[in-house]
Amino acid sequence: MHDATDTIAAIATAAGEGAIAIVRVSGPASLTIADRVIACAGPRPSERAPGTFVHGRLRAVTGDCREIVDEVILLVYRAPHSYTREDSVEIQGHGGATAARRILRALLESGARLAEPGEFTRRAFLSGRIDLLQAEAVLDLIRAQTDRAAAAAVEQLDGSLSRAFDELYGRLVNVAASIEATLDFPEEEVPGIATSETGAKLKSIQKRMDALLRTWDEGVLLREGATVVILGRPNVGKSTLLNAMLGVSRAIVSHMPGTTRDTIEESMSLGGVGIRLTDTAGLRDSDCDVENAGIERAKALMAKAAYVLYVIDASVAMTSDDRDNLAQLSPGRTVLVANKCDQTVRIDPNDLEAWTVVHTSLIRGEGIDAVKAALGTKILMGPPTPPHAVISERHRNLIVSARSEIVEAIQALDGDGGDSVLVASGLRSAIASLGLVTGREYHEELLDAIFTQFCIGK
Repeated sequence: MHDATDTIAAIATAAGEGAIAIVRVSGPASLTIADRVIACAGPRPSERAPGTFVHGRLRAVTGDCREIVDEVILLVYRAPHSYTREDSVEIQGHGGATAARRILRALLESGARLAEPGEFTRRAFLSGRIDLLQAEAVLDLIRAQTDRAAAAAVEQLDGSLSRAFDELYGRLVNVAASIEATLDFPEEEVPGIATSETGAKLKSIQKRMDALLRTWDEGVLLREGATVVILGRPNVGKSTLLNAMLGVSRAIVSHMPGTTRDTIEESMSLGGVGIRLTDTAGLRDSDCDVENAGIERAKALMAKAAYVLYVIDASVAMTSDDRDNLAQLSPGRTVLVANKCDQTVRIDPNDLEAWTVVHTSLIRGEGIDAVKAALGTKILMGPPTPPHAVISERHRNLIVSARSEIVEAIQALDGDGGDSVLVASGLRSAIASLGLVTGREYHEELLDAIFTQFCIGK
């Protein structure tokens, strides 16, 4: 649909009971519709100054019927000083799904159209109020599960990532312009490309792209979180570790082997990163079909786990099963939790040399902070850094494409003394890729792919 001449409306607050429900309206007929449905003392909404709060009663207008729907506060926004840069109103009514739905229905019956997912933010982008990076930051902020993820999204919404890409875009355009200028000369009068100077500029741009690409891993962690699987033989303390990490009694703990027969997944925050922590069935041979099903799930998770907490019983020698299991894991993504250190430690230190090891007595609550610190270091690849905007998978793919074109241009400059046509063609493609990142260039399919991820009302 996406017709900018339409006036759109949607509920902007989450479903369920609450003190206030907000319904927003944007488009050329916003104030006309407000006049139609709002009964208030004094001037009508369309006659009010921007930034005005109007107290009144919202009516459902059907023919001659004027049914009172709710007592509301209406906020008046006038173009271009609104989220969409259009005339807009926001209506604050009483919370609750029914009250908000009744308000929305009255607005739709008075001429508004139900907004599509992300259509308000899409209009904000199309009006030039924000670029695509900032639009995506809105979604990241809504979805953020940790303070660190939210802070990174705010940095991006504030334009820090946009400025980085705008700088790259401008530098690349300047280089491309100097090369394009040589194409305007007759062949016998071509001044030639200053290959060393041009190559140096392109290598500097490539270096900046590489720096942006290095933020991708952190971006994945902040947006999607990290999967951490707790593995080990039965009765080594896996479920106790899960409960201790979460700070609540989530998994049943028993001295009986095979108590945990299915995976138990919970979420937590570690160093500002969302963690999906999964407890699993003890790895052993069993005659129980149900337990074996849980063990197979544990083995499947072991094969694809991003990070692992592998728990061993330090009061006994390491078993051949533990050695076989550890042989399938990466030391760089595994923390070995040597539990039951309140008892006599009998495990051979030589068996621990290749691993990051934390000694614990989980039954006494000892060593939990050390486990979290060791895991956090693995996930963050070092101590936490201040929150900053980081690229997404979409941005990464476009940077990789642009970088590839720049590398080929550098090789062309080095290889045959500067082929203007070949270099210019590659840089045009690189510029187009960077333009798609911020939305300097876009197509409807790209906008659909981004904004349909939003909720209706944002």
